[in-house]
Amino acid sequence: MTRSGQEYLASLRDGREIWLDGERIGDVASHPAFRNTAASIARLYDLAHDSAHAPVLTRGGVHRAFAIPRSYGDLVARREAYKVWAEASFGFLGRTPDCMAGGAAGFAALPSLFTTDVYDGSDAALAYHRRLAEGDLYPTFTLTNPQIDRTRPPSAQEEDDLVVRVVAEKDGGIVVRGAKTIGTAAVFGNEVLVGTIEPLTPQDVEHAVCFSVPVGTPGLRLVSRTSYEARARSVFDNPLSSRFDENDALLVCDDVFVPWERVLAYRNVDVAFRMWWHTPAYLNFVHQAATRFWTKLEFLTGVAILITKANNTYEVPQVTQAIGRLLGRVAQAKAFVLAAEASCEEVDGGRGGVAPGRDISYAHRIMAGELYPQAVQEIRLLAGGGLIQLPASGEDLLHPELGPLLRKYVRSPGTPAEDRVKLLKLAWDALGSEFAGRHEQYERFYHGAPHVYLTQQAWEGGGPACEALARACLDGYGLGGAR
Repeated sequence: MTRSGQEYLASLRDGREIWLDGERIGDVASHPAFRNTAASIARLYDLAHDSAHAPVLTRGGVHRAFAIPRSYGDLVARREAYKVWAEASFGFLGRTPDCMAGGAAGFAALPSLFTTDVYDGSDAALAYHRRLAEGDLYPTFTLTNPQIDRTRPPSAQEEDDLVVRVVAEKDGGIVVRGAKTIGTAAVFGNEVLVGTIEPLTPQDVEHAVCFSVPVGTPGLRLVSRTSYEARARSVFDNPLSSRFDENDALLVCDDVFVPWERVLAYRNVDVAFRMWWHTPAYLNFVHQAATRFWTKLEFLTGVAILITKANNTYEVPQVTQAIGRLLGRVAQAKAFVLAAEASCEEVDGGRGGVAPGRDISYAHRIMAGELYPQAVQEIRLLAGGGLIQLPASGEDLLHPELGPLLRKYVRSPGTPAEDRVKLLKLAWDALGSEFAGRHEQYERFYHGAPHVYLTQQAWEGGGPACEALARACLDGYGLGGAR
């Protein structure tokens, strides 16, 4: 059954080792650097647990993201669930629980991939999916290696224990040591899955491992980046960063023991890589991400419309054209989601259900990484200098001397100072703050480095069909003319 928000918050009090600003955080759910975002995530659980949205978000008492879709209709139903949660954070919480839930469902759709002559992780993959779904857990993941020396494979850096690797094998499991980076939302999760999404060399066998452990596991440490929530002055001044900072963390394993039943891949570089690309896991990631991205563009375009109306420029031809371009980008983002669903493919001959269309899903990541900075730039131009000259905080509007001055000089026809400042504060938090800068960079690399997913597009996408069409043209004529 689904959990309530309070049950989710209680689950964070598990002794996890979280570090920020040289301090070990005792309680993520109540600390000023994390509590508002934790509350926002708790609200997602409440929407699924007991609200008017529960029929859309759940089926049979389980969140729809955990379900293995069996038809096009199931994909549509899953997307509708994704959309509800995406709208609750206006698209600014990316790694919500439904993200890796879809990944786990992707593993469970094709468990045979995890079976090799070295290690059989099929039962662990199925157990992972079942454990998350039945417990309504928040699964997170970290797959990126530290950026220390990308010219050397992980096996060449073992002497420094830089990248997570297996250092010992025991009857009950394995011992791992090393680090992974960009554990987005890991501080808020119940379990963290550690693996690799990039190709490994045959020499990297000690690094060819994927496992999932509770965040409170002894020896597991998460070092948080700057908390934008902690730096926020108020919800009025920082409406997004104060509530939707999902955070990113460095994960360090200091001889962490992992039971065999939690090890999905082991000592097989092909499985450690293919578990993402040859099951529906990555495609499910994109399905959730593309729905969220579409929602985020809707929100940003709505902000642009509100700003131009407040500035009394909405009907200026050049502004109308700019709004039209933004609406076109929203439609483009929506089209990718609908097209991926409509071009769904059977998994394992239908035995593993269906997955969103591979070509469209891969193409979405190319589109999104390029489109997002363009949309942000368009809206910043529409907002103009109003984003720069804003009161330091909402407190200025309440001051007996400053308030009347601001109400006189920081306004526009039909928009009082309070409403104008509130709107522009929202716009700056979305477009120009440090929080906004993180989001622009993150959208560029949302599903990893382009050199990984673009090669998958080239190898497994529509390349053969494109090549065949060009070859058909070449084969249709010669020196003697058309054949």
